[in-house]
Amino acid sequence: MNENKIDSANPVLTFEGKKYLINELSDEIKESIKILQIAETQLKMHQDTLKLLSISRNSLVNQLREKLKNLE
Repeated sequence: MNENKIDSANPVLTFEGKKYLINELSDEIKESIKILQIAETQLKMHQDTLKLLSISRNSLVNQLREKLKNLE
């Protein structure tokens, strides 16, 4: 889903290669668009969280590696 806004009075939704004037869509479809936007935002947030966790884990592994080297 890609939402393009030509201007604020006439927002356009581009979906699967077709363009739709959002103001002309039913309230049900508009609600589906909002829910999809929320889902997209949540997915991005969780992907960013996974990246941070991965970086943190790698840092902890490196710290453990260094501590274990001192035991040898």
